[in-house]
Amino acid sequence: MSKPTPLSGFPELLPSERVVERTVADSLRRTFSLHGFAEIETRAVEPLDQLLRKGETSKEVYVLRRLQETSEEGHAGMGLHFDLTVPFARYVLENAGKLEFPFRRYQVQKAWRGERPQEGRFREFTQADIDVVMKDELPFHFDVEVARVMAEAISALPLPPMTLRINNRKLIEGFYRGIGAPDPAKVITVIDKLDKLSTDEVAALLVTDAGLDDAQAASCLELATITAADGSFVEQVRALGVEHELLETGLAELAAVVDGVSDLDGDRFSVRAQLSLARGLDYYTGTVFEISMDGFESLKSVGGGGRYDALASDGKTTYPGVGISFGISRTLIPLIARGHLRGSRPVPSAVLVAVWDEDSRTVSNQVAQRLRARGIPTEVAPSAQKLGKQIRYAERRGIPFVWFPPTAADETVHQVKDIRDGNQVEADPDAWQPPTQDLHPTIVSTTLEELS
Repeated sequence: MSKPTPLSGFPELLPSERVVERTVADSLRRTFSLHGFAEIETRAVEPLDQLLRKGETSKEVYVLRRLQETSEEGHAGMGLHFDLTVPFARYVLENAGKLEFPFRRYQVQKAWRGERPQEGRFREFTQADIDVVMKDELPFHFDVEVARVMAEAISALPLPPMTLRINNRKLIEGFYRGIGAPDPAKVITVIDKLDKLSTDEVAALLVTDAGLDDAQAASCLELATITAADGSFVEQVRALGVEHELLETGLAELAAVVDGVSDLDGDRFSVRAQLSLARGLDYYTGTVFEISMDGFESLKSVGGGGRYDALASDGKTTYPGVGISFGISRTLIPLIARGHLRGSRPVPSAVLVAVWDEDSRTVSNQVAQRLRARGIPTEVAPSAQKLGKQIRYAERRGIPFVWFPPTAADETVHQVKDIRDGNQVEADPDAWQPPTQDLHPTIVSTTLEELS
């Protein structure tokens, strides 16, 4: 068999790189669980009518078909999910009678999207979502809660500094209504292009596509320049002289979220009200979030979300929700590729038990099992080579300790060697414990200054 050609957009990690991904995912799970979020996992496929109901991603959906499929469509009417929100909405509807509301869930799972691969964008990727869902009405304080939970989760990771940018759809829609915009939803769609187009290009689109005059377009762009780390944005907006009831509601809600998360602002994580943030998807109805990684602006957002007052509906009951997604693959793979993150070792083993000769392998296996019984990842040398070669084998695998069982001459003395500094001591396999930092592989990162 010839060497296979890699598939673009479907990343596969080496063992030491997988350590990084697994450690980050486990850390996120711990934080989410501490806040009472339950983990679920939804199926990989959804009916196409559900995946395509919004239409924006129709060109990106991978359809599912059997090799001998004979239907006119050429597929089975199903596709791989491109995010975790659509399957979650379906999950809520199917299991509403078995769930307790508010339902707080998290998912750490793969998704698939048929877009052009580039740095941070993949066709197969892992992301982490948290959401809170209620029946009929979702109290506003959950907007603050999900922001705090994700902020705490990300702050605990050995990553470059992150910024959580927050806005409110009521605020911007109320402002656009207040200036007399004929189609506020279209204005939101155009403003959402500010991270891709120049200000002049967006201004022109506001006139040609959204039906604004030059003065209205200028007001929208002036609103979009407002950003603040506290509630000072409220007076900046009011200074623009626009009035609308929905605008006032949005200002109050945004100020509450920013204030509710402000105590988490620090060197590793910052919070900003940013009124250019629109998130063009039309199902957002209030608070909107976006997460960016400082120093890696080329990736644009690495997470986002918001409030949706109609996540799902069965015709009788509506299920509003609020949530945030964090792109694990989108964030980590560029950092790994640039050499900023790696695992401390590619194998879980903290100890290699040496083998004196093949006749004594049973003794080495017994020692290894005693160590494993106390939660110490251990493997036994694959062959009874000279001790120097067994130690070099451990070095190549990144295993920090080599254990020497008793010899025939001394049937009681065990010794363990830290092969990094050469320190060798007598040890009891039923009592010895490696340092906490050596027990399992960890993430090794460059300095925070280099990362930022």
